[in-house]
Amino acid sequence: MTLSRTPPDAPDTLLIVLGDQLDRRADALDALDPRRDAIWMAEVEHEISRVPSHKRRIALFLSAMRHFKNDLQATGFTVHYHELHIDASTDRGGTFGEVLAADLTRLKPKRLMVTRPGDWRVLRDLEETAVSAGLVLEIVEDAHFMCEPATFDNWIAGRRRILLEDFYRFMRKRHRVLLGDDDQPLGGAWNFDADNRASFGREGPGPLPTVPRFAPDETTAGVLDLVAARWPTNPGELEGFAEPVTPKQARTALATFISERLEKFGDAQDALWQGESELFHSRLSAILNLKLLDPREVIAAAETAGRQSRAPLNAVEGFIRQIIGWREFVRGVYWHFMPSYADLNALSCDDRDVPKFFWDADTDMACVADAMRSVLKLGYAHHIQRLMVLGLFAQLVGVHPYRFHEWHMALYLDAVDWASLPNTLGMSQFGDGGIVGTKPYCATGKYIDRQGNHCANCRYAPDVATGPKACPFTTLYWDFLARHREQLGEIHRMGFQLRNLDRKKPQELAQIRSEAGQLRERLLRGEKC
Repeated sequence: MTLSRTPPDAPDTLLIVLGDQLDRRADALDALDPRRDAIWMAEVEHEISRVPSHKRRIALFLSAMRHFKNDLQATGFTVHYHELHIDASTDRGGTFGEVLAADLTRLKPKRLMVTRPGDWRVLRDLEETAVSAGLVLEIVEDAHFMCEPATFDNWIAGRRRILLEDFYRFMRKRHRVLLGDDDQPLGGAWNFDADNRASFGREGPGPLPTVPRFAPDETTAGVLDLVAARWPTNPGELEGFAEPVTPKQARTALATFISERLEKFGDAQDALWQGESELFHSRLSAILNLKLLDPREVIAAAETAGRQSRAPLNAVEGFIRQIIGWREFVRGVYWHFMPSYADLNALSCDDRDVPKFFWDADTDMACVADAMRSVLKLGYAHHIQRLMVLGLFAQLVGVHPYRFHEWHMALYLDAVDWASLPNTLGMSQFGDGGIVGTKPYCATGKYIDRQGNHCANCRYAPDVATGPKACPFTTLYWDFLARHREQLGEIHRMGFQLRNLDRKKPQELAQIRSEAGQLRERLLRGEKC
């Protein structure tokens, strides 16, 4: 039903809707009366330029926001929307708070409301802006998620260890996911991760289904023109942009994954193959994080496919674990430990930034170059490329964990602070000292060789640690263990790796460490390897 009556100049409630809150079923939105209340949305240059954002990431956010605004207006809501233009001189204000403050003065709402933001910094900015305007900011919990921060706080209270597996089982029971009539897990086990680590073998992945693409409509085309003209030097590519930007398109993307790729997702979800980043992965994380898709809908679709024997249990369970387990877990960690979490640096890394080839893919390491080409083209790389190629290299080099997070925020379509920070600083770089992951995820080039075919097409040899053929991953791995030997010795799960380090002859280890030091210095100078 479309309402013709617009609210007065001073709305009773002004609801702030952020760029990653595009959820028509949000509790805050349901609470509004279009006859008396209004919605406020803003495209803000400062939020785009805080990090050198990928062109495709800017386009995805702005296009999805404009489509959401159009949808709200079509159903009778008044939306005060600040749109960026090619001519930057027409922008109003610089920061998010400045734009909002000007409108609070003009609109004079009686009440200010927002769904809990996905970024602690944004929440503080909104609260300070509201106080300056003489208003109290009402924060509504985000019903998109399946575990409220308070519930996570209660779950974590009194625990000596914080393990994803424990939380995952808690969530499965709480929401009755993949349980039998006897309340036991389907298949007799909670976790089938051991069945999800296969490689493709020499024959490769075989024919791959096409990830659905969505032709840009007039709204998206306007955004693409804006991004191309206003941020021409930002990283990444716009060519071929066809991301889902509406709930309808998001549901099509989900249905296509369930019908065409979920069946083969499980077995080789950790596998690598040169030139292929999407493989059998879902590509749903960005639209989930924008709230174009509800996680309950995603879980139900996967569970139904499993019960109807359209996908094996190890694939269904492995996929659902990412949604109801990992995704909810990292958000809980974020809100429980922020703001101090962002300052953690457990390995005492120097303020070292990512290597230059993390921006241009100009490296002789075949696996890194391949992953980076995908990131620059699509704003995407699958989780093993993120964790065990790009993340692993950054960790071994000694990149500061927050610098790695900033790089991730700049280049990935699905990067929002609550999701990115625990994944990068915590899981990938071990900057939190074991809150998210129980050990550093570190390995030599031989791990990458086992998982795919990159090493066969690389100038470096994965099992060589010194000399001109030495794989940088392998050289840096042994140096990483040696640099942090004392600290890592306190982690039980590192025992096997450290015993292997201790077997190295002093002369051999000295040579490895010397070459690793030279490599790290070359990377600091911006040279490639």
